[in-house]
Amino acid sequence: MRLSKALQDKELDKRLRDKLVAEGKLSKADVESFINSLPDDAANMTTTEEVEGRLTESVTVE
Repeated sequence: MRLSKALQDKELDKRLRDKLVAEGKLSKADVESFINSLPDDAANMTTTEEVEGRLTESVTVE
């Protein structure tokens, strides 16, 4: 069961996806369906300014 899932994930890997679509081994509809099924992680994002703010606040130089 794990091998089947691993092969499916590899098939939709962005590094291989375009090649497989061009060869006709994967349809554009399958790719669109996969992309639309991905969860929205926007609530978990961190901006660069937030990270830089944490770094400058926690580091003190004497």
